[in-house]
Parts: sequence; structure tokens; C-alpha cells
Amino acid sequence: MNFFGQGEPDASSIEPDPSRRAPANPAPLADRMRPRTLEEWVGQDEVIGAGSLIGGILKGSAPPPSLIFWGPPGSGKTTLAGLLARRSGLSVSALSAVTSGLKEARAVIETARRRLKAEQRRTILFIDEIHRFNKAQQDAFLPHVENGTIILFGATTENPSFSLIGPLLSRCRVVTLRRLTGEEILVILRGAAADAERGLGTLGLEFEAGTLEAMARLADGDARRALNVLEQAAAAAHRSQAGLRIGLADLSRTLERTHLLYDRAGEEHFNLISALHKSVRSSDPQGALYWLARMLVAGEDPLYVARRLVRMAAEDIGLADPAALPQALAAVEMYRMLGSPEGELGLVQATLYLATAPKSNSADAAWQRVRQEIEATGAPPTPMHLRNAPTALMRALGYGEGYQYDHDLPGHFSGQSCLPEGLRETTFYRPGPFGHEREIARRIAWWEARRRELQAQAAASTPPPHGSALGPVKP
Repeated sequence: MNFFGQGEPDASSIEPDPSRRAPANPAPLADRMRPRTLEEWVGQDEVIGAGSLIGGILKGSAPPPSLIFWGPPGSGKTTLAGLLARRSGLSVSALSAVTSGLKEARAVIETARRRLKAEQRRTILFIDEIHRFNKAQQDAFLPHVENGTIILFGATTENPSFSLIGPLLSRCRVVTLRRLTGEEILVILRGAAADAERGLGTLGLEFEAGTLEAMARLADGDARRALNVLEQAAAAAHRSQAGLRIGLADLSRTLERTHLLYDRAGEEHFNLISALHKSVRSSDPQGALYWLARMLVAGEDPLYVARRLVRMAAEDIGLADPAALPQALAAVEMYRMLGSPEGELGLVQATLYLATAPKSNSADAAWQRVRQEIEATGAPPTPMHLRNAPTALMRALGYGEGYQYDHDLPGHFSGQSCLPEGLRETTFYRPGPFGHEREIARRIAWWEARRRELQAQAAASTPPPHGSALGPVKP
């Protein structure tokens, strides 16, 4: 059961009170945990807050306008539409463009017309996946939206500028929802784990450190995904010898067992993205293009793919081709600007560029090394010559003393070390032998040779310590 309920297409209202459910509710956790009021809503404050379109609608007494809720999966489109419909006090009917056609839509509109004539009561028609209706089907709603027979609420993951016909879109206001943040997903997960009425609170679940945070990251901003994974992990923990304690290992096994969370039209989400990533890393443009198409055709969110391409550009190519990251970012921007299907060509270009670019994981490896070093050695003090000295007191304490301004020196290079004491000889970044990193390696080698030369010159000009065999130190 979704927020708008099930039943015949002309069902005239939302359930009177969705909180009145049987104790043993068979509905998925994601459905049970839908916010029943705006007070339970998490995230999207900029959409429902003061000064926003929705905030203005909530403050007013007039019926809401026709609205298109646009956002990625699991961002709350259907839930927000349902909450607004409930607050309006109007009759509400719901259709899905995936399973319904013009016959069902006309039946709803006819019921709405009769209701308006007999009761002077308007009807909100909610259409999920409205972008799936073709031009002719969308045209059929126009006169009824225009004459006020229905107030149209539509939910779509596609850019409405390209997925909806202009005349219909011009009669609607667009509510844009963003992907939820990891922190917002975490709040939702914790609420579901503790809720004894609708969630998993009666199970007494315990989580190892970092497990809920990992679930939030894996959800990629999709609250439905996050709650599905939590439900699957809880079911696995309930059956295991470990009792009701869920750890990262349990989460990993859950993701291996179930395709419920990551399924897109029969294909496992993570299997496909893994295949795409590994094809790019293997410099196989044919395979990369194939797996990209598999994901998009299966219904994956193109912006999810775009974000993964950005990660690949930094993780597997890096400075071997510095243009790879701008290419991937440009693909993100192109898709955001054009939507589907035109914007998908940017993903194709970026995928082919990354697959055929020289490869290097040197930046990623350097990042892992420096993180490990910090974990091992803590936080040694910043060398005095690197500290800023904006006040006389700080200068008197030696802040900034000995710093050399590289641009004033031959070759614009001072040779001074910028690492803390004890780490002066540590190498974190080691450029690879391919692409632009060959040039970087040449530069680093020149700097190192020059640094050794300057160190030798400094050692030769340094006076011996007082009392040494070479004589006293001159004042």
C-alpha cells in the first residue's frame, strides 16, 4: 500500500488515518514509516520551510494549485504530495502511469466532474511516474486541469521540462526535491529502528559502530533504499546466532543476499555499477559503454551514474589525465541541464573518455597513505616557519620565522620542507608512469635534486657548533 492507498482508480479519498493499521502490518518498512504529518518529515527544509512554495500553500486557505513533484527516487515526492492532499481536505484519487492508461484516467476525471457538480468539491488527482504518460495521454488532462475539475499532483524522477508537454507544465507549479543527505537518512534510519509502533523498535536491535552510517551512505540519498536495507538486515540478524546485533559483516551479507534494494528492472544495482567501474578501470570502452547502457535502460537514476563517473575520474585516472575529472563533472552538469534522453549523451562521452584515458590510482593511494600516517602519529605541531604571524606577539614567539618566499628565489623554489618534524623524509604521493604523471614525476625529480643541492650548500655554510674541533662559533 502506498501513501495514497490501493483500490479502484476512482477511489475518492486517502485512507482516513493511515496510522490505524493492524499490529502485524505486512507492508514493507519503507511504507510503514512514511511520515503521517509534516512534523514527522525529515529533510527538504528548503522545500517546505518559510518562503518556499509549499510553505506558502500551507499558510494559505485556498486549495493548492496543480503541482509536479520532481526529484530522485526516495526523496519524498509521493509522501509530500500525500501530506498536502490530506491537509487540503479535498477528495483524492491516485493513479500510476506505469499500470494505468487513459481508460482509468477518464474514469477518475468523470467521477471528479460528478462530485464537483453535485457537492461543489474538487478532486486532487495524483499520478505517480507521470513522465511515463505519452503526449496524447498528457493532453487528455489539459482541459480538466484548466477548468478546475481536477487539481493535478504528479511525481516524476525526470526533468519535467523535457518529460511533460509544455501546455500541461505551464498549468502546474514544479516542486523540486533534492537527494537526501547522509545525515538526514541517518535520522530516518534511527527513527525506524526505535519506532515500536510502525518500525522495528520491538526487536531491540543493536548496531555495531558505523553500521547505520554505512547504511546511510549506501542508500545514496534514497530513504526507501535505506529502510529496505535496514529491514533486510534486521531480518537476517533476527535469524542469526549473533542475536539482534547488526554489524558491518551482517550488512555486507544482507546486500549479497537480496536484490530488493538495488534492483532495477531485474538487474542488481551494485553488480551493474561494479561492472561499469571495472570496465572503465580496465580501459575497455566497449564493456564500459555496454554496462552504462544496461544501467540506464534498467531505469537507474542517471545522476547516480554521473556521480560514480566523477569518482572513477579521481580514483582510477587522477593526474594521469587531469582533464578526466572536468569531463565527468561536465557530464553531471549537462544531464542536470538537459535531463533524459538528451543529457544521457554526456554520460556516454564521459564514460568513453574515462575508459580510454591513461590510468593511475596514485592520488587515491597517496590519500590512503596520508590518512594512515595521521591515524598512526596523531597531530604533531605545525612547523614554526609555516605558521602565520599576524601579530607582534606571534612574531615574538617565532611564528613564521625562517619561512622563505619561493617566488623570490631562483627557480621559484626554496627547498624548504613543509612536513612536521619526524615526517620530513616521508613520501605519500608517488606518480605513476603514464600520461601526465610522467611530467609530474619529472618535476618532482628535479625538485628533489635541487632540494638536495640546497641542503648541501646550507650544510657547507653552517658554522660548526661552539666548542667543536673546528673552532668556536663566531658571534
